[in-house]
Amino acid sequence: MTGVLAIERIGKSYGKHVALEDVSLGAGVGERIALLGHNGAGKSTLMKLVLGLSQPSSGRISVLGSLPGTDVARSVTAYLPESVSFHRSLTGREQLGLFSRLAGTPDSDVADLLDRVGLKDAADRRIGTWSKGMRQRLGLAQVLLGCPKLALLDEPASGLDPISRAELYGIIDEMAAKGTTVLIASHALTEVEARTDRIAILNRGRLIADDSLSNLRKQAGLPIRITVTTTGDTAGEIHLKMGGRRINGASLELTCEPARKMATLARITSFADRVSDIEMHEPSLEEVYRHYSGDALT
Repeated sequence: MTGVLAIERIGKSYGKHVALEDVSLGAGVGERIALLGHNGAGKSTLMKLVLGLSQPSSGRISVLGSLPGTDVARSVTAYLPESVSFHRSLTGREQLGLFSRLAGTPDSDVADLLDRVGLKDAADRRIGTWSKGMRQRLGLAQVLLGCPKLALLDEPASGLDPISRAELYGIIDEMAAKGTTVLIASHALTEVEARTDRIAILNRGRLIADDSLSNLRKQAGLPIRITVTTTGDTAGEIHLKMGGRRINGASLELTCEPARKMATLARITSFADRVSDIEMHEPSLEEVYRHYSGDALT
């Protein structure tokens, strides 16, 4: 397995408890991968192994060909935990400046990064006065120091408001465009659905799916939902001929297998003079997740 990150048949046990079993996952340059799974599925354990904070019971992990925890692996890896912690008495500028000196990056980067994550106006306030979302954005600024080759983000949108969440994923997109490989562990399925290249699903320590969302949809064979809005009072007539479910007086919802999509659309268009709109809904990431895992995401 080659690339920025190579996880090969990893296993991790704590006594009799098996946290990970035979997990293999590779990541190439600039890939954005969503790592999904219920609480206890093994997401955090896998990230700790990649960071070198824990050792696998079996298998092998390499970061750009080096073992986790080595100087080479650490120098190219950045990590954002779900709950960040900084010195409350320092200002944002002082804290990020300290990290910058430790990383060996130019001091001039500090002001630019604080501005990039929306902390320019709060940069000289003590971190103890900041909200959780502001601290989370400071953690993201730390991740951006030195343009890492691999970024591990554990629930990166935790504590962020909707606008900040959109800005976060915009920054992630920029990181990937510049060649950073990003692994995102998240429960926010709607957010990662359109902002990642691949979906990897862990369930009880095993990797049960790993592919693009479009391919996972095809493999799952989940039905497509089609909402038809009719003109006048013709919804009843179309409902009798096509089936489905009446939503209100002027609409109905149909479902069809992916292979029958075009045939179903052809039947709908035969009522062209009685149809004012058609909306097609592919299976969401949440539906795909539930299909593969069989669990509720908690």
